[in-house]
Amino acid sequence: MEVKKIIIKILKWTGIVVGSVLLLIFIIPALFPGTISEQVKIFANMHLAGKLDYKKSHLTFFRHFPSLTVSADDFLLKGSKPFQNDTLLSAREVAVGINLKNLIFNRQIKIDEIYVTDAYANVFVNSKGEANYNVYIAKPSEKPKDTTGTGTSIKLDLIKLRNWNIKYNDHSARVLVDARGLDYTGKGGLSEDIFDLTTYLDIDKLDFSLNRTYYAKQKSLHADLITRINTNALTFVLRKNELRINDLPLKFTGFLSVLKDGYNLDINAASENTTVRNMISVLPPQYLEWAKDTKIEGKSDLFFSLKGRFSEPKNLKPRLQARLMVKDGFVSSGKAPVPMNNFNMDMNVDFPDLNTDQLGLDLKNLSFDLGKNNNFKAVVRTKGLDEMQVFADVKGAVNLQTLSQALGLKNMEVKGLLDTNIKANGLFSLDKKLFPKTQGYLNVKNGWLKTKYYPNPIKDIQIMANVVNTDGTFKSLGVQLHPFTFDFEGNPVFVNADLQNFEDVLYKVRAKGVLNVGRIYKVFARKGFDVNGLIMADVSLNGRQSYATTGQYNRLDNRGNLILKNIKATTEYLPKSFYIKEGNFQFENEKMWFRKFLTTYGKSDFALNGYLLNTINYFIERKGMLHGKFKLKSGYILIDEFMALKNGDNADKAIEVDYAKAENPNSSGVVIVPKNLDVSLEADAKTVEFKGLKLSNVFGLASVDKGQVYLKNTSLNVVGSRMNIDARYQDESPITANYDIALKVRDFDVQRAYREIDMVREMATAAKSVKGIVSLDYKLKGDFDKDMKPIYPSLEGGGVVNLRDVEVKNLKMLSAVGDNIGAKAFNDPDMKGVNIETHIKNNLIHVDKFTFKVSILRPTISGTTSFNGLLDLRIRVGILPGGIIGFPVVVTGTHEKPKVKIFSKTGQGIIDALYNQKSNKVIRQERRAEKKTRRQQRKEKEAQEQKAKAAEKTITKDLKEKN
Repeated sequence: MEVKKIIIKILKWTGIVVGSVLLLIFIIPALFPGTISEQVKIFANMHLAGKLDYKKSHLTFFRHFPSLTVSADDFLLKGSKPFQNDTLLSAREVAVGINLKNLIFNRQIKIDEIYVTDAYANVFVNSKGEANYNVYIAKPSEKPKDTTGTGTSIKLDLIKLRNWNIKYNDHSARVLVDARGLDYTGKGGLSEDIFDLTTYLDIDKLDFSLNRTYYAKQKSLHADLITRINTNALTFVLRKNELRINDLPLKFTGFLSVLKDGYNLDINAASENTTVRNMISVLPPQYLEWAKDTKIEGKSDLFFSLKGRFSEPKNLKPRLQARLMVKDGFVSSGKAPVPMNNFNMDMNVDFPDLNTDQLGLDLKNLSFDLGKNNNFKAVVRTKGLDEMQVFADVKGAVNLQTLSQALGLKNMEVKGLLDTNIKANGLFSLDKKLFPKTQGYLNVKNGWLKTKYYPNPIKDIQIMANVVNTDGTFKSLGVQLHPFTFDFEGNPVFVNADLQNFEDVLYKVRAKGVLNVGRIYKVFARKGFDVNGLIMADVSLNGRQSYATTGQYNRLDNRGNLILKNIKATTEYLPKSFYIKEGNFQFENEKMWFRKFLTTYGKSDFALNGYLLNTINYFIERKGMLHGKFKLKSGYILIDEFMALKNGDNADKAIEVDYAKAENPNSSGVVIVPKNLDVSLEADAKTVEFKGLKLSNVFGLASVDKGQVYLKNTSLNVVGSRMNIDARYQDESPITANYDIALKVRDFDVQRAYREIDMVREMATAAKSVKGIVSLDYKLKGDFDKDMKPIYPSLEGGGVVNLRDVEVKNLKMLSAVGDNIGAKAFNDPDMKGVNIETHIKNNLIHVDKFTFKVSILRPTISGTTSFNGLLDLRIRVGILPGGIIGFPVVVTGTHEKPKVKIFSKTGQGIIDALYNQKSNKVIRQERRAEKKTRRQQRKEKEAQEQKAKAAEKTITKDLKEKN
């Protein structure tokens, strides 16, 4: 009976406890909803700079039992400036766990858990280093009022992320990390001074690339980590760290300490006693399909260490060391008559101080065999990069068909015998023209190559290549290719080459054959050339590199023809492809003649006739300049389609162009000019169109030199008038450029120019009230923006406008003056034949004195106006006889709302804009100055005018330096 009573009491109290807990679970959310919701909102407003939004909020025990959580559904957080319109984080649910003890007894909100489910995080850093994740404000300047009298705080013990997709794209570091299906759990007293963080991490698919080269593609990742973190000394000790990339296990040990001027670390990683198959699992996905159907055996070990101090001020960097070993490897596919046996590799990497001059690679052994007399072995040691100490011993005789079958290559059939024996020992340096002592050859006999992408093979491949160097210098280096031949679809191609003395290359090259480039690219499943593209060559090149550079052209014997037909080609800085309809190149000693060259680019067409110099030297050294002289004819050129960020069919663009397009998706960019050309052109184009402005009958001299385009004595028709220009253009990036231009145009219609030319409307707003014919002699320099539009605060220059035969009616500024002095004739002044000289700098236009007629009056105007319409003009209204007697008038305000003061010489100056040429940014807009004395205004105005006049002189100087 006694036992029965005890059991009943236990059950009774258990029921009471359970019932109380269940009651609390339902009651607490009802008791505190306002308190919790309000304080969480206050905390978010205090600490988040990005815009935060969500649809519904919940206070419940049930979502993350047994924790009491505040949940926000359909959570959305925008980025920090300048990415305030872009999503930083979106999630189906974001929940924070509330400390129940503090809530009940202290009515304080202590957040100790965070849960985020079904989320997408888009972390972005642009090319300037601006990041979108700077949304957390640690110390707000103004704290929102805490209506509860207590604050909200974070003291985290648990972070749970479920089903995340994270994209980290850093354009400044050229790094991309894309993680899909990420689950993360982090446990520990995250707000303590010293705590152990237990981490569980799973990623279904992980991509990692640097400089657009992928080092991981669709890899799965699992991590089980325990890290001791000391926040006082900011030290991380790796206590238990097990990582698995696909099937490859890795273990980490060591520590990382963050110092005032850098960090100190000692990290060691190892994957010991694993298999070759596990090692192969970290290869790109296309190789993993091959590995599934291939028998792979062998042992492997991987070791990695990074140890030392990193300090930028003290120029200290850690040492990286790595070793990869493979023993007794075996690879065989089902079709292989003989497997790849005895595959062994032992490779060491040593990178002291992360200094490329000390980078060491030691491939102690790379070897395998495919049966008797069918083996390969390589030993390679290098140290340094710019100056590289090299030892190499590579030897092998391999049946390529047996190798292909052993590896189980699915998309390619290879036949032939490869035989190579190369030994090298010495120093390689391009600057010092040193080359290791070398003796060796590489031969391929009866080669044959066929892929699944094209039905016909490349056959009869014969390669006999010999390399020799006897004394370790470029002078004794010799390369012979006797021959390189193959046959493709009944068209034989052969190349013989003999190159000696690479200090001053003595070359003898013979090439002949017909190649269907489009079809041969189909063999390799590569895009970029049309199917019907042909290259026909019959070329003989004999000479020495210096003969052309020193003018000894009579000693050259370069001759032959190279014909291109229907070739499609791209360059990394243009959005579209060039289609070479026909290109007939003739080699004639020092010159490569373009006898007939017809090409189109989008809507533009070009016909070139002329020559290039330095082609042999350029292709030997892969640097230097290509010089040339051409005549260019075109029916139509559309400059807009050359802008770097325009849409086109070219998918292989420079990384800076891709990044600029991603950061400025709606911009056109600027035109990028090749940096390796020094070419002059006699241009004759019927129509050139730029941003809707049509220029016709364009004649003149153009030149491209080191990334700059120059125009000299160029004439063209624009808005019905003939214009003469000298100009210079240079791109600075895909979204910025600068230019100088000196132009003269006679007798053009002001109203037509106002209607058809954007720049006239924006620079000369008064032209709206002018009808008739004017002439212009003007010089300008400035920058283009990311849409290749002028940045007006960058403009500098000046010139003269001649009002040859004009009518000026109802110009608001003059009408206002007339209204104030009682002279309606100011609505229709006589300005025929008047010259107006102006100077531009920092968004201000300084007007020199000019006089015109208004009935019997002789007004004289000078002063300053701005591109944004501000006025600070002085008018002297001269009265008969001859305007000797007069009175002053000041006009301020704006073009649309002028303010007139009679009998006054005190205006109100305009503070000029400030423009940073390096960043292409307007630092300060022009604005109305505070009222100052007439003397102060005169000094400031004179200083501004002197700067503007000096800018005009520099334009003339810059243009003359080239022309």
